[in-house]
Amino acid sequence: MTVLILTCEEDVTADMVVVHLNASGVPVVRLDPADLTGGVALSGEWVHGSFRGHLSCGGRLVSIGGLRSVWVRRPGAPAARAPAPSAWLTEESAQALYGMLRGCGARWMNHPDAAGRARHKPWQLRLAQWSGLPVPATLITTFPRAAREFAERYPDLVVKPVSGAHPQDPPRAVPTSRVSPETDFSAVAYGPTLLQRRITKRADIRLTVVGDRLLAARKAAAPDAGPDDVDVRFTASDVPWRPADVPPRVAESVHGYMRGAELAYGAFDFAEDTDGTWWFLECNQSGQFGFVEVDTGQPIARTIAAWLARPGPEEPVRVDGAGTTVP
Repeated sequence: MTVLILTCEEDVTADMVVVHLNASGVPVVRLDPADLTGGVALSGEWVHGSFRGHLSCGGRLVSIGGLRSVWVRRPGAPAARAPAPSAWLTEESAQALYGMLRGCGARWMNHPDAAGRARHKPWQLRLAQWSGLPVPATLITTFPRAAREFAERYPDLVVKPVSGAHPQDPPRAVPTSRVSPETDFSAVAYGPTLLQRRITKRADIRLTVVGDRLLAARKAAAPDAGPDDVDVRFTASDVPWRPADVPPRVAESVHGYMRGAELAYGAFDFAEDTDGTWWFLECNQSGQFGFVEVDTGQPIARTIAAWLARPGPEEPVRVDGAGTTVP
């Protein structure tokens, strides 16, 4: 059975996982939904209560019923690169592709429904609090007066996008920034603004979760870091990421979060304060991990590949002569 990876063409993070899948002999097909209806084609027939069909990409044909897992990494909008793209064609292509994949019985990392829900920052904060993770005081508002009153209660604030975007996605990427005490909040009326109490941190934590596996990395604050250096993604620092142990209570809460979110993969960001408390900032359901693996040597890509390569629902597990389970 085959692993299907939905991602863009230039995705080094996906490349790292494909290397391990190829090394283990697991068939893998990688495609970008944006290439429908050009380099990617699909066909499915409703037969005896299910769709039986195929996907074609780069001269390879894969049975939808023969998929063991689907990794939704960083796919483009369906049919975005079609000869005559349109909103109508994108919607039709999305309905066809994801509609048929939803019924194939494969395991998802992550299921589109769960991933879509998990992107919402307010929902994340609520689930994190429910799971037992400390969450900084937060306000999302378009009322300037509400922003001013929040700033009076919490004089040391940061502002960040409600949606968020990775630094490699300009111009949408906006860094988390410290709010000046003299800030005029009148511009809040023109768009939702997320204000959050700044955590005086001694380190940033990136916790990558793959199934039940927790892989934590810690980046200590630079000795010369100032209070305005709040976004580790945009702050130049020679301090490397190092492997870190996950406190038992945090591990229990993170597992609860993943169950509540119905996610198989999540990249958690925490701020570690001067008391050692891990404050939840966000969980990116398709977050990058390559930079952590390069610094720490943690086997994140191999762990993802192993999860994707697990036998499918109708695929028997065989054991080799050494007693090792082989997919």
